[in-house]
Amino acid sequence: MPDQTTRRDYQLSSQVGFNLRRANQRHVAIFQKHVDGLTPTQFAAMARVHELGPLSQNRLGRLTAMDSATIKGVVERLLAKKLVTLNPDPNDKRLRLVSLTQTGRQLMIEATGQALTARAETLAPLTDREAAQLEALLAKLV
Repeated sequence: MPDQTTRRDYQLSSQVGFNLRRANQRHVAIFQKHVDGLTPTQFAAMARVHELGPLSQNRLGRLTAMDSATIKGVVERLLAKKLVTLNPDPNDKRLRLVSLTQTGRQLMIEATGQALTARAETLAPLTDREAAQLEALLAKLV
């Protein structure tokens, strides 16, 4: 049985991990309300490819902070939706490059505006200064 000191010193509602998870859950719910047909991880993968051009699946995973199993599943779902293609890398035949299809490029144009709306709603309880501070602090943690 925990002693009284431990019980008083540890309050779940003031723990960084707990509050980060709750904030993430809130953002994901807002994101899903605004962004049609894409999960946050699917959007992140497509956004990186849209930003940087064709990428190997492995590099795409690293650039979106997803492990190899997760990015593989994300790419498979995007392939099934015909939003990306996989083609051999002309410089290294062992690699397959993830590229946006025309449908994927069009969806990214629409989804980017929707994602910005979701971002604004997520940050709405904060002042502009607080929102910038939060984003800067989160960037320091990763």
